[in-house]
Amino acid sequence: MQQQRGDHTLDLRIHGMSCTACATRIERAVGKLAGVSGVSVHYAAKSAYITFSPEQTSPTSIIERIGQLGFHAFLYGKDGDNSSELDSLKVRVFVAVLFTIPLLWTMVHHYAWLEAIPVPLLIQEPLLQFVLAAIVQFFIGMPFYFGAFYALRERTANMDVLVAIGTTAAFAYSYISMMTGGALYFETSAVVITAVLLGKLLEASASERVMKEGDSYASLQTNEAIVIRGGTREKTSLAKIRIGDQLIAAVNEPLPTDGIIVEGHSTMDESFLTGESALVVRSAGDQVYAGTIVRGQALRIRVTAIGPDTMLSRIAALTRQAQATKSSIGRRVDRLSAIFVPIMMLLSIATLILWLVWLAPGDWGKASLHALAVLLAACPCALGLAAPISLVLATGKLARRGIVLKEAGALERLAQLDTIVLDKTGTLTEGKPALTEVSALSGSPSALLRLAASAEAESQHPFAAAIKAAAKRAGLVIPASTAYHAFPGKGIEAVVESKRVEIGNAGFAAEREWKMNRVLLSFVSRREELGETVIYAAIDGECVGAFAFTDQVKRSSTEAVSAMAAQGVQILLATGDHSSSAKNVARITGIAQENVHASMLPEHKAELIRELQAEGRVIAMAGDGWNDAPALAAADVGIAMGGGTEAALDAGHMTLLRSRLTGIYEAFQISRLTVRNIRQNLGFALLYNSIVIPFAAVGGIEPWMAGTAMALSSVSVVFNALRLNGQMNRFLRK
Repeated sequence: MQQQRGDHTLDLRIHGMSCTACATRIERAVGKLAGVSGVSVHYAAKSAYITFSPEQTSPTSIIERIGQLGFHAFLYGKDGDNSSELDSLKVRVFVAVLFTIPLLWTMVHHYAWLEAIPVPLLIQEPLLQFVLAAIVQFFIGMPFYFGAFYALRERTANMDVLVAIGTTAAFAYSYISMMTGGALYFETSAVVITAVLLGKLLEASASERVMKEGDSYASLQTNEAIVIRGGTREKTSLAKIRIGDQLIAAVNEPLPTDGIIVEGHSTMDESFLTGESALVVRSAGDQVYAGTIVRGQALRIRVTAIGPDTMLSRIAALTRQAQATKSSIGRRVDRLSAIFVPIMMLLSIATLILWLVWLAPGDWGKASLHALAVLLAACPCALGLAAPISLVLATGKLARRGIVLKEAGALERLAQLDTIVLDKTGTLTEGKPALTEVSALSGSPSALLRLAASAEAESQHPFAAAIKAAAKRAGLVIPASTAYHAFPGKGIEAVVESKRVEIGNAGFAAEREWKMNRVLLSFVSRREELGETVIYAAIDGECVGAFAFTDQVKRSSTEAVSAMAAQGVQILLATGDHSSSAKNVARITGIAQENVHASMLPEHKAELIRELQAEGRVIAMAGDGWNDAPALAAADVGIAMGGGTEAALDAGHMTLLRSRLTGIYEAFQISRLTVRNIRQNLGFALLYNSIVIPFAAVGGIEPWMAGTAMALSSVSVVFNALRLNGQMNRFLRK
């Protein structure tokens, strides 16, 4: 789902959906509202993720439209959760079972091998059976009628329509038979409703377990904090906390907000953010995030972000967004589910005609029962659950590893990956280059470093950070700069002490036709032979020197490149750095020299990706999210190497909050496990339909058996999806 500039998002919980056809109905109806640009409804999670323009519609209008469809929608985390709906379902199942057992007891007379079981005369009374069945049909089963009414009003059909029509037909047939003195089948409608409800309860319970596996952030969110006001400490709700307040972060408690440590020194558990279980040390001046847990001693922090603006809330929202979006498999299944119910209704009618005309001419009782069995055997729920239930587990597992997905489709595309393009700085390397040497053609290196640090004052580039850090260590007094301007992938310029200072790479220098003498060229050649990166500086258009940097290759890079290559994935390196530096990193990490593309601008990386895609390849691009935005957007899967920074959450289809390249390999393998599990789920669902429906049509199973099988088919899909959790855990433990 593409979010347009200026659009807002709405994260809803929805009660009252009975099957995936309900989710499709909501998507279609809400999608027609003016200003709504995207709707994705998740049946298993009972949720919806909606993108809309606030100038054309409002959350209230959207929620009201969903209410008109027969469902109850409310904002995520505001008015309740799915447990209330589950509790209501438990009550309905209990009452249904209580009234169905006596009717079930009467079924022994239908089977010769059960005739020895005594049946009390009381429950053989037709009137009692009628009353018991009516309670189940019209009291316990009333929500099916409401659901069917709302569906038919929108000219669609769902599971409620199938159950309402099927059980009503069975109940009416038994009533007519009772009035004419024929055989009674009141147990059929009651058992079907009870079986369907029991199946829905099992499905809902398993789905809730999946949702909890997929959303592990709720336990990290607190509602209270200890705030310091007027020199005293008081416990207050988060709603009363403001940016700038000072809080006490208690030991073994998750932080309630993002903030800066102003007093204290402690070890912290940041595993929710990075997926790394090792504790880290944080002290005064360090940034800390909501959800991280203090393990050493209490800290005093100044609040920098609250509520939905915290890193924890943003990651949780992105994870829910990914879980709500549809993969291409999910969209295809939705299209199939949309026509499935009408087709099954036609098949039921065909079964009725077949028995009446050819197999049992004139026997309305037998024909109706077999047509009813077909109707009750058919439900698209198992098909509809096949993809989303597995995707929820996978996205939740990845999030706990510090790998945040923004859309479910990215996981599916990642499973098909055959080529990955890697940036160098911050991806293969630590992204924290150190300044190793300064060459000044005139004046001292310190004077040049002082001017460069001033010019780079507003830059966020890692080389700029290294220059500023070196100037600080040298104790230089940095003057103010003005007229700063950045040229992405090339360099910067600014005015310092009335001088136009320009700093950039070799391409930037060549573009401005800077002249370099033999001394500078010798410096550049020597440093590049060592695998270092060199950038140039000019004052008022005249080249005055150069800076050399070294950037340590991450330990995880070599391991990840080797693991991905072993899976048949081709690895390419695309960087704006000089060829010698790029090839040195490629040699260390094991990337083939012919796959190195150096001195590339951001737009050149995007062109490279499009060229590879034109060859039919499925491409992932991993970069830092600053200069690599065009390439990340062009790739089938754009992976932003975040290093724990909030800005990376806005780039690509996937963000690695901890910049370890092995995270890409983990995501790749989990994506393959997930897609395989989805295909197994689809196989189960299709196998069920291909076996049970024909059996029902030829009279091989009773209606109550068909209804039970229909309910349990969804349960089998959910429990197979839960196997995925164990498979992912075993892989991650290796």
